[in-house]
Amino acid sequence: MTKSVAHEASTTYAQGGISAVISQLDTVDEHVNDTVVAGDYLCDEKAVRALCTDGKSAIEKLVEIGTRFTKAEELEAKNKQADAVHAVVTNESKLIQSYQGLHLCREGGHGKPRIVHCDDMTGKEVERALVEATRKHPNVTFYENHACVDLMTSSSSSSSHANNNERRCVGAVAVSSCNENDDNDFSETSKIVRFYASTTLLACGGAGQLFPSTTNPVVCTGDGIGMAARANVVCENLEFVQFHPTALYADNDSLKSPAKKLDENENAFLITEAVRGYGGELWTHLEDGERFMPKYDERNELAPRDVVARAIHAEMRKNNSPCVYLDITKKDADDIAKNFPGIYKELKKRNLDMTKQRIPVRPAAHYLCGGVKTNIDGETSLSGLFACGEVACTGVHGANRLASNSLLEGVVFARRAVKTATKKSKESLKQLLEDEFEEIVDEDDFLKCDALDLSKNHNNEKSNKYRGIKVKKEFLSSDAFAQALRKEVQLSMWRACGIVRRTEDMRETLVKFKALQRLVDEEEEEAALLNGSNDDGTVTLALVEAKNLLAVGTLVLRSALRRKESRGLHYVVEYPDRVEEERMSTILAPIDADDETSDISSSSLIEIEQEEELVKQVVVARGPR
Repeated sequence: MTKSVAHEASTTYAQGGISAVISQLDTVDEHVNDTVVAGDYLCDEKAVRALCTDGKSAIEKLVEIGTRFTKAEELEAKNKQADAVHAVVTNESKLIQSYQGLHLCREGGHGKPRIVHCDDMTGKEVERALVEATRKHPNVTFYENHACVDLMTSSSSSSSHANNNERRCVGAVAVSSCNENDDNDFSETSKIVRFYASTTLLACGGAGQLFPSTTNPVVCTGDGIGMAARANVVCENLEFVQFHPTALYADNDSLKSPAKKLDENENAFLITEAVRGYGGELWTHLEDGERFMPKYDERNELAPRDVVARAIHAEMRKNNSPCVYLDITKKDADDIAKNFPGIYKELKKRNLDMTKQRIPVRPAAHYLCGGVKTNIDGETSLSGLFACGEVACTGVHGANRLASNSLLEGVVFARRAVKTATKKSKESLKQLLEDEFEEIVDEDDFLKCDALDLSKNHNNEKSNKYRGIKVKKEFLSSDAFAQALRKEVQLSMWRACGIVRRTEDMRETLVKFKALQRLVDEEEEEAALLNGSNDDGTVTLALVEAKNLLAVGTLVLRSALRRKESRGLHYVVEYPDRVEEERMSTILAPIDADDETSDISSSSLIEIEQEEELVKQVVVARGPR
């Protein structure tokens, strides 16, 4: 089940590659060490070792299903006109090939070349291969354009097959925006659909849309974490938000940026870390200026992302500049175009030639290292619910993700989750539902719809696909209230919980978010009244997403306030140093009472109270229904 079309996800936009130990000159121990160091010693080493050990088999599986990774001999053929310096690199690369002669790159934080890639469009190729292979599987049905809005949970107290005190996930509630005759055709009428399952797997991606500038697609609104939080599933390490150091800074004013925008509301275009691995340098100005990374870290441009992002942020503040510049022009022009064809073509469309000009870049929200807490088999704290990919926190990333470990994590732990779910799903879905039907709790908190008569069509196989009721108002329609709420959450998160954080800002924003939550509750009550009176009213997808962003933003703030140190991606002004006693994961159960605002100064409390009074008037502009 996918909110948009199946391929529209962060994976598609991942450029760099997949890290894996497939060279005879590399070892699992070295990959483990690089991961732990990048994670600022907060990684779960058991999970890290599982990741690195299973890396080779993950690559082999992707190749088996048809993923076309770049091979060393193909790259050599492309670069046969390369200069002598690059010829040395190419000759060295011959020595490090192993599995099927795949070409290996080296990226920041990695001690060895171990990045398998498909030019600079690895995620797009992996997504293509996975989706095509899955569509051919006879036991897989795609439900595209189905926005999942909540998990369904049930007590097992009536079941003789489970612990009497155990809650479990029994499926999910979604809104379909498709025509009944074609899953991929949008319909004028949306419909609530309930999917009942003995096993539910969250693979919803991250929450890059929490911030005004992000490399994530628009679908990444933290839906999986939001749903899990409402089901009281434990989350972990949500304070660690990775800002990619080098997202393109584009502006239609050529005085601000040599790269033009293609769309006013576009997301930040990612300039992969591999450009720096290939020899790219960071400079303060478009022409001349200072190469600044050597004064921040001995690894220069190959330092971990959090170090590079903070260095760029510091230089931008120091020079009062909207960006810095990435320079790869010292390399052969043909080599640049052949090694980075996707980036080269994208920049050319924006009137910038990366073989001749420096690229304007700045940090953008890129990856959420924390998420729904899982074990190494993908199991969450809620029985029947699994998670993998960016929505999950397996513990492998610690306080900072090592470059190109994310795609590997998705593949490795998805495979582990499936194996575990298969073993634990011996009991048939029919048996499970017969035992627990009366215990299923309808939690359509967003939609305020009437409960279904579950006894009807229970055994009617044809009705399973479209079991549900009509949503009276177009679910995909615009929503001025939700759009304003989303913008306010994004701006507040950037101010309070961006690259450099201040405790007072985070506390004030947490209080503001509580006030915003009350407004959301009022909006939902209003929608419920309109529905009850047969008027044209319901909650829209825009509000579902905005509510999830508000929920995840609140959890990120709570996590950040609990950590009394700076570590990895979390840098707070009041606690600038690492503290060994704080070297532990931040575990957050949404049901916990949070007291992070308890010690705000009295002057700040007065300002916050005044702000709460003004929220309706200033922060959120309600639009016509």
